[in-house]
Amino acid sequence: MKKIVITLLTIACLTGYIVYSQTLDNTKTMSEQTYPKALVDYDDFKNLVSEVEKHRNERLINLDVFLKMSKENNVVILDSRSDFRFNKKHLKGAIHLDFTDYTQDNLRTLIPDTTTKILIYCNNNFQGDQINFASKVALPLNSNMTPNMMQNQILSNRKPIMLALNIPTYINLYGYGYKNIYELDELVNINDSRITFEGTAVK
Repeated sequence: MKKIVITLLTIACLTGYIVYSQTLDNTKTMSEQTYPKALVDYDDFKNLVSEVEKHRNERLINLDVFLKMSKENNVVILDSRSDFRFNKKHLKGAIHLDFTDYTQDNLRTLIPDTTTKILIYCNNNFQGDQINFASKVALPLNSNMTPNMMQNQILSNRKPIMLALNIPTYINLYGYGYKNIYELDELVNINDSRITFEGTAVK
């Protein structure tokens, strides 16, 4: 009986060791797994930015031109801010695709015709509402400036780094094949009588 028990214990120990060894081997195999490089190419981006620069410089428009174009045929106003910000407040008549959802398929679904005239704007086009149109600006790390102080700094030419969504939006639209883009190039007061907003935050 003793021999049987010892034999069973020995078999159990050996089985446990084998299973443990296999687990270690599998873990090692997983940790050593190699993958192809990510679908990221900085040179592609740099080349695209270089190509877009001249194109964009010729398509920066003021509010009057922006509004006049918006009434033409085959024209859309595209808002690329977050779903939350768009739903709260956006230019009346604008369509929406969150910038994080930009893919060729999503854009083709929203705007099937790549020759469509696309008018773009972002938070940095509006002043007077830092809740719904918070400026995308990188301030000095030790800065405690309020929005008003920030605006004064900008106007006095002590300019922080502007990180407006318009630029990556323009670059990506162009890269996805949409070349008929125009960008609002003014800092417009939200109380300007020429514009109308809609959304849940609009009274």
